[in-house]
Amino acid sequence: MTVPLALLGLLERESSHGYDLKRDYDTYFGRGKPLPAGQVYSTLSRLARDGKVEAGEAEPGAGPDRKRYVITELGVTEVETWLTEPVAGEPHLQTVLFTKVVLALLLERDPRAYLDIQRAAHMERMRELTELRRTGSTIDSLLADHGVFHLEADLRWMEQTVARLAALTAEVRS
Repeated sequence: MTVPLALLGLLERESSHGYDLKRDYDTYFGRGKPLPAGQVYSTLSRLARDGKVEAGEAEPGAGPDRKRYVITELGVTEVETWLTEPVAGEPHLQTVLFTKVVLALLLERDPRAYLDIQRAAHMERMRELTELRRTGSTIDSLLADHGVFHLEADLRWMEQTVARLAALTAEVRS
């Protein structure tokens, strides 16, 4: 849901060609995961079908002809609504971390080994993100903060899990 709304928001700022939208999306939102060009155009197609954008006439350019996309009033309304709605907290009650711990217990394996490996991987990623916070732009720094805070929460969960492992083992294996 975020990609179509982000593209609509970029179009509300100014009408653009698909290539320009991809560049802007990747600049602001695509850190580590650029948006595939095909996804940009398929999303624009759906937005046009739904009356949220309009495609202008094809314009000649250095390469293939390009269309400039313009947001419609329906698109503006959707962006406005989306921007004013709070995002639901995502407590992720069924995470991969949890699943691996429970499966290890069900298979009568010690999950501590997995948790130690995962803790080391989290710490390495935190070092990378901390460096990005120190050297990156404000956008990079804020995204790195978000990542670090999530990793810190995972690390706290791992500590809590190890502390309660005996009780969890008894519950899972009963």
